[in-house]
Amino acid sequence: MDHSTDQPWYSDGLRFACEKCGGCCTGAPGYVFVTAEEIDRIAAFIGRSGKGLTSEHIRRVGVRRSLTEDGESGDCCFLQRRNGRPACRIYPVRPLQCRTWPFWESNLRSPEHWAAAGDGCPGIGKGASHDVVQIQIRRNAKRWEDLPECPRP
Repeated sequence: MDHSTDQPWYSDGLRFACEKCGGCCTGAPGYVFVTAEEIDRIAAFIGRSGKGLTSEHIRRVGVRRSLTEDGESGDCCFLQRRNGRPACRIYPVRPLQCRTWPFWESNLRSPEHWAAAGDGCPGIGKGASHDVVQIQIRRNAKRWEDLPECPRP
């Protein structure tokens, strides 16, 4: 019996290494959804412990909350430029949605979807190969605690 159909198309792994280009932090409008715990982590990291984040950083989207972005550039509110290079101001405490890029369901649907994501992300196809288990962990993560590399509070 052929079990190859039981395996995802990426069963041999996928290469990815974040180049910290900022491409995923800018561009077309979108959402970076954050949980209450992530908001608390971010607030503490930027020196607002116990105060939360302001409307400069967070917006409501239905019942959820998302990081804000600059209306003109589409830059995430935490993206800054240092010596002309993009840098995430909250990288150590960035939200789960950012931590799991590019291993999102939308990018893993097919090799074509993965390639399309790679058109805007120079790290796709480079660096270490992530095996199918590592990919599935990131694809299915719902909380920081689901990712082995995340620091525990």
